[in-house]
Amino acid sequence: MLKKHLLIFCASLFVLSNVTAQDDLLSELDDDSVDTSYELPAFKAMKIGNLQSTKMADKGDFYLIVSHRFGALKEGFDTFLGLDEANTKIQLLYSFWEGVQFSLSRESYNRTFAASAKVRLARQSSKMPFNIVGYTTINRNTLIDETIFPALESNDRNSYATQLLVSRRFSENFSFQIAPTYVRENLQNLNVLPEANHNQFAMGFGGRYKISKRMSLNAEYVYNMSRPDGSPFDNSYAFGLDIETGGHVFQLLFTNAQSTNEPGFINNAEGDILFGFNIVRVF
Repeated sequence: MLKKHLLIFCASLFVLSNVTAQDDLLSELDDDSVDTSYELPAFKAMKIGNLQSTKMADKGDFYLIVSHRFGALKEGFDTFLGLDEANTKIQLLYSFWEGVQFSLSRESYNRTFAASAKVRLARQSSKMPFNIVGYTTINRNTLIDETIFPALESNDRNSYATQLLVSRRFSENFSFQIAPTYVRENLQNLNVLPEANHNQFAMGFGGRYKISKRMSLNAEYVYNMSRPDGSPFDNSYAFGLDIETGGHVFQLLFTNAQSTNEPGFINNAEGDILFGFNIVRVF
């Protein structure tokens, strides 16, 4: 009998937590901003597509983010429009303090572990025209083969990215962001690249246009200013649709990069267009 009551109690807590999380997010979507001293948020998802946005988790919020990128559409039905060649990333994110969040993730692309931090520096208001957020991440590639790189050291597996995210919501429907970016790759494959360039600088651009209460069109482009001539990689882009529901945000997109980690898509976008999605769940 005691075990039965415990099961009923635990089930009730689970249902209540889900209803509360959904109500909280729906309230945010309906009201746009609880604190009227600040302007409406520029973005409703953590990412525009691949590019980080100025969206921040509230204190105490826990997020599960699943990102999926399929193979190139040009392969046709040989790979079922790329569905046979998928890259998956699972990310856990938590905000311990207001305006500060941390995350850990695992991506199947290069079997990469990543840790990141995001800090709000300024928030759009009547006195501040922009949202300003700092973002940094460290990635560790566990797939590098020591037989190909016999002199491989542990630190060679690491890559880093730092971004300053600056956004503004210009109207109820339109938001825009720029993202000056620094990327460091400790190891580069000279069998693929024409020359080593460990430190690279890029500028990201992204925007959101709200088309209904629950849907928006998103687009982004990242221009790598340090890519050497003859590189087989392209500048990254993504465009797609955000669908917002209680407790979830679904992002359906097309992009030319299979990796969703910053060093991966900013430095190593393959160029072939592919389909992907992000699923964001807040608890």
